Amino acid sequence: MRTLAVTQNITVDGSIEMLGDWFDPQGKDDVDNSDLLDEIHSQDRAADGLLLGRRTFEDMRGYWPHLTDDATGISDYLNGVQKYVVSTTMTDPQWQNATILSEDSIERIRELKAQPGRDIVTTGSIMLCHAMIEAGIVDEYRLFVYPVVQGRGRRLFPDGYEVPRLKLLDAKSFRNGITYSRYAAPDRSPDVA
Repeated sequence: MRTLAVTQNITVDGSIEMLGDWFDPQGKDDVDNSDLLDEIHSQDRAADGLLLGRRTFEDMRGYWPHLTDDATGISDYLNGVQKYVVSTTMTDPQWQNATILSEDSIERIRELKAQPGRDIVTTGSIMLCHAMIEAGIVDEYRLFVYPVVQGRGRRLFPDGYEVPRLKLLDAKSFRNGITYSRYAAPDRSPDVA
């Protein structure tokens, strides 16, 4: 069975909703981000599916495919990976390698997990993440924690949702101050990297 991983950029105070300018997808600040990019590309190589909610998909579709000078390689990965967008209103994804999951999305995601292949990764897509968490189908949480406090914004886990204890699988820090933690969801037993 494939691993379904929720990968999020998150603030120290737990917000995944990007209301300020704390997240720079191309790392254009003055800090060397090569170690962070190495980690991102390592995860990209382990995944052959990207699962997104409609809003996140549309945001990404409006940005990444149009970059012609992306030195990070992220746009190449996003253009080539198989994308699945959960939407009951979209009829044409207008981005190569994209499939719309319009009905029974949780069941369709379960079917994707059961197919042969590598990891399926979800990022952004707060409502989709909440639905998958509540359905108990998430295998891993991969959190890139930015050293900022936003003071507001939606969080990764739905209000009132409790997890007795996540299992830490990996942790590291990067030169730009971002830290990374990878956790297995309860009752999951992936290999430790």
